Amino acid sequence: MKDEGGRMSRSLVVIASLFLIQSVHAAEQKSAWPSDFDKIVAAAKKEGKVVVAIPPSADLRKQLEATFREKFGIDVELVPAPGPANANRIASEQKAGVQYFDALICGTGTAIPLVKEGMLEPIEPNLILSEVKDPKNWWGGHIWEDNLSTRRFLYSFIAEVGTGGLWHNPTLAKAEELRSLNDFLSPKWKGKIGLSDPRVPGSGQSLWSFLWEIKGEDYLRKLVQQDLFVSRDLRQIGDALAKGKIAISIGVGHSQYEPFLKSGLPVKQLPTPVEGLPASNGFGIVGIVKNPPHPNTVKVFVNWLLSKEGQEFYGKVMKSSTRRLDVDTKWLLEYGTQAAKDSLTLEEYNRVRNHLEDKYTKVRAPAGKFAEQILK
Repeated sequence: MKDEGGRMSRSLVVIASLFLIQSVHAAEQKSAWPSDFDKIVAAAKKEGKVVVAIPPSADLRKQLEATFREKFGIDVELVPAPGPANANRIASEQKAGVQYFDALICGTGTAIPLVKEGMLEPIEPNLILSEVKDPKNWWGGHIWEDNLSTRRFLYSFIAEVGTGGLWHNPTLAKAEELRSLNDFLSPKWKGKIGLSDPRVPGSGQSLWSFLWEIKGEDYLRKLVQQDLFVSRDLRQIGDALAKGKIAISIGVGHSQYEPFLKSGLPVKQLPTPVEGLPASNGFGIVGIVKNPPHPNTVKVFVNWLLSKEGQEFYGKVMKSSTRRLDVDTKWLLEYGTQAAKDSLTLEEYNRVRNHLEDKYTKVRAPAGKFAEQILK
């Protein structure tokens, strides 16, 4: 009995110690929040939820819903869809006076037009946590997607080198056959190339505009003569590649191919061609929709997303490289993703990037118009 009592006492001590450690950790975490953020969290719980448009990733939707709810006791309703689809819905609802969405996570081509149409709120006043507001925590300091604006509606939190978007079916096309962008013009690939439609914002337009800038319009005319399989449905392109209906895809990223990779289907990312690839922020822009229906909850969401914890989470799910300096990104090399902060100077990054408003205006927009002219 004495021994049993001793074991019970020791067990109680262990339990009490663990409880104390957890309490201290929670207290430390909470103490890092300013008091006004605590008040915002309390108000957010009364609002009950936040509605966010996100990239078309089933994993992100599933994991983000559970993580945010566990963290704050608040529901997050996520709408996964290609950027143009979410942007069109947000714009049409705004014009109709409907307030449904609170925020969106997207890419450059989706975000900039919404700014120009006055559909978003300035994001800078909504940044509250000191770890988010401090530019020293971010490689390159604060980078605003709308860099020609003074009001700052969009925060760019991802920076990647040689962004993916070129994939192949290794049973049909060998990587060594596609070392240069000129190799895509070989007669061998006629009718065998899928392209994410560059006439709408998205990863297809991103790579198309890169080709427009470095290879010229004559190259793109020749590429179109390859009888491209052009679609706005990225899943459709991925499915075609996995089933061998096409051998190469342009403008479809890792998150869309994730289900095929998990199923062991023959899809593989191509090595960076000799001409290089643009540095990009992928699905790495966050903005707040104008007059959000859940104003407190969206502040909680955006500050958490841009915190160290939020960036670690997003990077792991999306295989994306955050600009936060306190988050490890070297492991992403395994997935063909290279963080700009691990390999480039800021000057080098600005030279090769294909995003931010200045690049959108000078390259992305005219390249998109050229696509409208030659793609029927």
